[in-house]
Order: sequence, then structure tokens, then C-alpha cells
Amino acid sequence: MDQLEQQRAAAEPAGLEVVVTTMASDSHTWNLVFLQLLLEELGHRVVNLGACVPDELLVSECRRIRPDLIVLSSVNGHGHHDGLRVIRRLRACPELARTPAVIGGKLTIAGPGDPERQRSLLAAGFDGVFEEGRSVADFRAFVGSLPAVTARPALTGASRVLR
Repeated sequence: MDQLEQQRAAAEPAGLEVVVTTMASDSHTWNLVFLQLLLEELGHRVVNLGACVPDELLVSECRRIRPDLIVLSSVNGHGHHDGLRVIRRLRACPELARTPAVIGGKLTIAGPGDPERQRSLLAAGFDGVFEEGRSVADFRAFVGSLPAVTARPALTGASRVLR
């Protein structure tokens, strides 16, 4: 790396590598686009896995990418049930066991605000739960509280959307 490249690398913010995805039962994508744009605006690099992501694919991509944060989004009302299954799969991998992971959106058809639902998701291994109706500021604050990481080479591909 020449001196100019070193200066550019030093000047760039050390943002997080973030995986954004839905779960296998959720075919919605606008929520993912919003999250990707929000996180990129905050200076982070985002890999958007898209909708209807099977558990095996999510785990294998996270093992390959080694993200600093995993963001699961649900719009169909099955996020609580699906999220419990997915977080157990992620936490079962030693290399992902401590990776911060959050879930948000419409997590059940019963509506937001059930403290027991949030407790069960946190107890299962999520680091944050952002149900519909919570402000984007709460999510931004959570992401901002994560430690900055050293710059690493970008993954190949211009769009960073897989699938």
C-alpha cells in the first residue's frame, strides 16, 4: 500500500460490517432497504442478504463474513417465533456466539409491547429487540454504542446485496 492509500484508509471511518436480513418465512424487502440505507448513512458497511433467507444460508454467510452486527427484521408477524430459532442457530456457532445480534419489526400479530416477548428474545441470545413502534433513535443509539472496529477490506461486489 502506498502512502496515499494509507492516508485514505486512515481518514475513512472505521464503521461496522453489518449483515441485514429477514428470516425464512418473511418475504418483505422494503424494511431491509431502509435498514441498509440507515446503517450506511451512519458509516457502516452493509451486506443485505435479502428476503426469505433460510437459516442455513444465514449462518453460513455470517460465518463467512464475520460481521460486527447481525440485524434481523420481520414484517410478517412471525419474527418472535422465527427469531428464537435463528438466534439459537447463530449462537451455536463458536465464531458467532458473541456477535451482537438484534431483531426488530412486527414480531407477532398480537402487537408490540409485551415485556415477556422481549425478555424471551433477550434470554435466547439477542442483544437488542426493536419492535414496531419503537423509535429509530433507539436503534441508532444501540448501533452507536457498539465498539468501532479497525478497517478491513471490503467484500467483493458493488451492490453488497447477495441474492
